[in-house]
Amino acid sequence: MLHVLYLVGVSAFAASGVLAAHRANMDPFGGVVLAFAAAISGGTLRDLILDRHPLYWTHDWVLLTVITAVAVGTILYLRHWRLPKTSLLVVDAIGLSVVTVIGARAAISSGATPLAVIMLAVLTGVAGEVIRDVLCGEFPPLLLREDVYATAALAGAVAYLSLHTVGVAPTPAAVLSAGTVFALRVGAMYFGLHLPRPHGRSDRP
Repeated sequence: MLHVLYLVGVSAFAASGVLAAHRANMDPFGGVVLAFAAAISGGTLRDLILDRHPLYWTHDWVLLTVITAVAVGTILYLRHWRLPKTSLLVVDAIGLSVVTVIGARAAISSGATPLAVIMLAVLTGVAGEVIRDVLCGEFPPLLLREDVYATAALAGAVAYLSLHTVGVAPTPAAVLSAGTVFALRVGAMYFGLHLPRPHGRSDRP
């Protein structure tokens, strides 16, 4: 079940990579590159920090097949239909919510300390988005333009760690924690919420 949930999150990030490439007027190859960059960068960085070898995606042909299929499918879809302007943000929120929680679980399985679990979970969730935006020339990345992004990932990481600590089963803990991230991220987008800003700083339009 958790692997299926992870495939959903990775698929969402892969689609977000293609959508970002489309918005940046890249060719289909650029879309595929950004799909893989967004989908596997966070987990790769996490595994390198934890010294986990081989890297998780190098021996998971299902994962690579899913990313490829989602990337190609999204590219073909965009050739014939338009998606709403908010589609990238919503798809990105799905990827952030799931990948953050999977990152927390991987860190716990590796015996990381509670603080390290939270840090690695957030890093797993946001790294793919940062690399995706940098590669398509979007600066500053979404992480630095949206207040409730890393904050939402942080809340999900804390939620998963707390549920794990009190003995909640992995699947319910993952679903509840991912739901927390998604609700915070989408709620912030819908209601225009942001963290308190320095005095005198004006809101962006």
